[in-house]
Amino acid sequence: MKQENTSSKNNNRRSFLKGALTVGAAVAGSSALGASNTLAQSPGRLTRGDVGILRFLAAAELIEADLWQQYAELGGVTTGTQNPYQLAFQQLDSDGSQYITSNTLDEQSHAQFLNAYLSLRGQEPVDLDQFRTLPGSQATGSRQIGRLTNLTQLSVDTSWYTRYRSTTNPDFGASFPQAIPALASGHFSAIPQTNADFAPADHVQALANIAAFHFGFIEQGGLSLYATLAQQVSDAEVLRIVLSIGGDEIAHFLEWVDFAGNGVQTPVAPLTDPVSGLVFPDFNATQNPLLQTNLIFPVACEFINPSLPMCAVIRPTGPGQLNAANFLNALMTDGLFIGQSQEFTALLGELADAADAAVRHL
Repeated sequence: MKQENTSSKNNNRRSFLKGALTVGAAVAGSSALGASNTLAQSPGRLTRGDVGILRFLAAAELIEADLWQQYAELGGVTTGTQNPYQLAFQQLDSDGSQYITSNTLDEQSHAQFLNAYLSLRGQEPVDLDQFRTLPGSQATGSRQIGRLTNLTQLSVDTSWYTRYRSTTNPDFGASFPQAIPALASGHFSAIPQTNADFAPADHVQALANIAAFHFGFIEQGGLSLYATLAQQVSDAEVLRIVLSIGGDEIAHFLEWVDFAGNGVQTPVAPLTDPVSGLVFPDFNATQNPLLQTNLIFPVACEFINPSLPMCAVIRPTGPGQLNAANFLNALMTDGLFIGQSQEFTALLGELADAADAAVRHL
């Protein structure tokens, strides 16, 4: 019997395997592209719950885009001479105006995308234009257009600042002290209402400090809301959207944690607003760990089960905590809708109820 050339056989096998892998990789790449195209086409009908979640998130993003636009017009990136409000933000971070403009553009993109996606899936987008009736600032730089939100009578909940420095979790019933109690219990403007508010220097700095804590309040609500509603989503593509936009909200929040902290330490603080009397103390002088200014990332806390090791997480995300209705109530308590019509808040309530009624179907 003739002996087989094993060397030739092995070479042929290697050539075959190499060719098969090349073909397989091409097929896999083609399949992956095909899957991507399928996702882009978004076939099938959404559940009522998924539509409710998307519509409430679209409304929330329209509201956020409205308030952020007001901040950006007066404190964001502009050409020419900087006004004192912009300079006050740059006292907190030299890139403060850029961060405000970037956050504004992000929220606008979220609102536009969610409404466009609803239309793509054959659902009604959210339109709040009829409620753009509130007056904005009269200061130079502010556009004289109707607004959805009121930034001039805010009661800013500052407990988010201490919550993320605590080892306890609101999902287990924990509560947290206000970092600045007076800011939470009063009614303060976060923007210059006229050019007169550009002076004195301590007054306009106080406006920027109020805004900084308001930034953190708004974005911490958004990140918990997205994380909570994601647990009720049924459609895989909708889940992808909620997780992806929610991730951007986290990026926003972490910046504003640092930003707000810069307003309550030297050289900015201690600071007293000569107009309102609001005081921003030097948090570092208190030596209170719940007020430590250089803690930017969430401190590890209880999560899922108290018997498990503590974990650094978003909180709250548990049932009965920051759902859509609670998020809406927080915005109302904040004073953001002072002057709005009952029809506006009723519509938002209906959207919140529809989102909270969503039940995940697998």
